[in-house]
Amino acid sequence: MRASFHHELEALETALQEEGELVLRVLRSALNALARGDDELADEVVSFDDEIDGRYLSIEAGVQSLLARQTPVASDLRLVLAVLRINLHLERIGDYCVTVAKLTKLMGGLDVSDDAILGSLEDMGQRCEQMIRVALDAFATRDVAKARSLQELDELIDRANRRAIEDVLSLGGSPQEREHGLRMLVVSRCVERIGDHAVDIGEQIAYL
Repeated sequence: MRASFHHELEALETALQEEGELVLRVLRSALNALARGDDELADEVVSFDDEIDGRYLSIEAGVQSLLARQTPVASDLRLVLAVLRINLHLERIGDYCVTVAKLTKLMGGLDVSDDAILGSLEDMGQRCEQMIRVALDAFATRDVAKARSLQELDELIDRANRRAIEDVLSLGGSPQEREHGLRMLVVSRCVERIGDHAVDIGEQIAYL
């Protein structure tokens, strides 16, 4: 019975890592779509939401099944609960990527030069990718020190977010510029929240 339990738990961990890799792919695509103004790539990001949701629901069902049949305790229970929570954080990151993609499509008709803002957002996005990879690796290796390093990395994202806000405020006052700026602020907030979710994954590793 216990051998079966640990085999199922390992399968859930593997599924979680695969979900994380998919989320990273979607995040990179969302950032590329934004930088290029690529509506077709933005549509691909939106279409991937169903696959992320499917993986999320599959892992959640697996966790519920383990809890119902095996009644884990102590470290096993903490691991099962960590998988459940990390699964939710990854799904939420996917949702933020979809929001970025949808905003990208809405900005297609606005003729606004925003190289500085895009540069700040690309910097934030790259740091988010780094944080997610660190979080997934820290979970796989149970590396608490690596998980705690996510707080410092998040500070860098917060700084880039503040730069992006300053860049938006300096855009100008035309209706197009204001509309574009407001949408970019939402994008910046989405990317900043992705970093927060990576930190939350690190907290689950500390919990373990």
